[in-house]
Amino acid sequence: MTQPRSCSVNARACHVAVIGLGAAGLVAARELRREGHTVIAFEREKQIGGLWVYTDRVEHDSVSLEPDRTIVHSSIYKSLRTNLPRECMGYSDFPFVFRPGDGESRDPRRYPDHREVMMYLQDFSKEFRIEEMVQFETEVVRVEPAEEKWRVTYRNSRGVSGEETFDAVVVCNGHFTEPRLAHIPGIDSWPGKQIHSHNYRIPVPFKDQVVVVIGSQSSGNDISKDIATMAKEVHVSSKAISSNSYVEYTGQKNLRIHPTIYRACEDGSVVFRNGRVVYADVIVHCTGYKYHFPFLETNGYVTVEDNRVGPLYKHVFPPALAPGISFIGLPFMGLQFFMFEMQSKWVASVLSGRVKLPSEDKMMEDAVAFYGKLEALGIPKRYTHFLTDPRGNPMLGTFNPHDAAVISQSDYFNGIAEHCGCPSIESWRERQYNVAIKKLFFGGDSYRDQWDDDQLIEEVYREFAKLNANQDLSS
Repeated sequence: MTQPRSCSVNARACHVAVIGLGAAGLVAARELRREGHTVIAFEREKQIGGLWVYTDRVEHDSVSLEPDRTIVHSSIYKSLRTNLPRECMGYSDFPFVFRPGDGESRDPRRYPDHREVMMYLQDFSKEFRIEEMVQFETEVVRVEPAEEKWRVTYRNSRGVSGEETFDAVVVCNGHFTEPRLAHIPGIDSWPGKQIHSHNYRIPVPFKDQVVVVIGSQSSGNDISKDIATMAKEVHVSSKAISSNSYVEYTGQKNLRIHPTIYRACEDGSVVFRNGRVVYADVIVHCTGYKYHFPFLETNGYVTVEDNRVGPLYKHVFPPALAPGISFIGLPFMGLQFFMFEMQSKWVASVLSGRVKLPSEDKMMEDAVAFYGKLEALGIPKRYTHFLTDPRGNPMLGTFNPHDAAVISQSDYFNGIAEHCGCPSIESWRERQYNVAIKKLFFGGDSYRDQWDDDQLIEEVYREFAKLNANQDLSS
């Protein structure tokens, strides 16, 4: 396949398009400009923030299957709080600390709500003047090779279309908009209502109803407890529960946890694999999302198969098209904002020619070897971009690749740091993340508000103070 090149190896700067201005696109734009590139960022909403822009609006199709539906980008529910402490969530040189607001209510908690995360991203955007690079209310409708460059076709909110040619395109459109649904035998004949968590905002519509929630990861755990404040009963279907188990949740008397669903029936019943039968009004799918790039045209080279985006070198570069097109933010779980920053530094340095990628053949060999290792371990394709070491992860239920980790996030960060000559993950950040993950799994309902890591926190804020001092000296 002919490779569209980003810019010559000896070039100082490239003209780069960034698609999406969530947490990934923001730091990508900053790192690209820091490396000397000119950047135009396309954002289809009126503001930066991506996933973290809360809206009461939901899609009229509650399971988001209709191809012509009006898409609502955000999947944030009103009660959402972070499931990691703020200190380890932030970018490396812009700590996510409490900043008193200018007339706005800020959330000082270590596990803040979604509004505080959004304000942090706004602070970041203001600090690094990101918005001057952005075309807001502009949707990218097509990205395709154009000789040795890339053509981007876009349409703004007034319906006016345009196109521009770039040396490179960085895809940062996120992966929390196109829902995945659980496969349930008999569901087509089941008479109740279905909704995906993408369209969940508040529990009031579930008042006095019997609700089945599919999924017990972070969103399923939060949403089931939120709905239980209003519903008659909430029954959670979890892969982490053995097929003959049944758990009455101690925190809320109307919440029960079951294994996966065996089938749904025409009489409105839902049968679980433990044999229990529930007559439900609503099924809520907290079942994750699909990677979706409807604008991307690569003549079939980049594909999405069972949620594997490939072929990709280290989750970022398609070998035959690198470095002209790259993806920021595909790996899920782990330290997302820090990962976005590391990947962005790598992409920016490769585009400038300061850092070299391996040959196309070497990158493809690496990708094929990685996919082969997943297959040998019996790991489904949909876990290709699962970055954190999945051994014994309760959130994955029966999925367990025994004693062989595919790649841990610290190994991934170290690899990128070695490639582009930037610092890797800080010791304190890695330790705080590991503590937080244990609390998430085993800390009970109060894990966000009870902690005993005072010594580590003191170390973290000493490091923040050093960072501020160094930045003041640089200024």
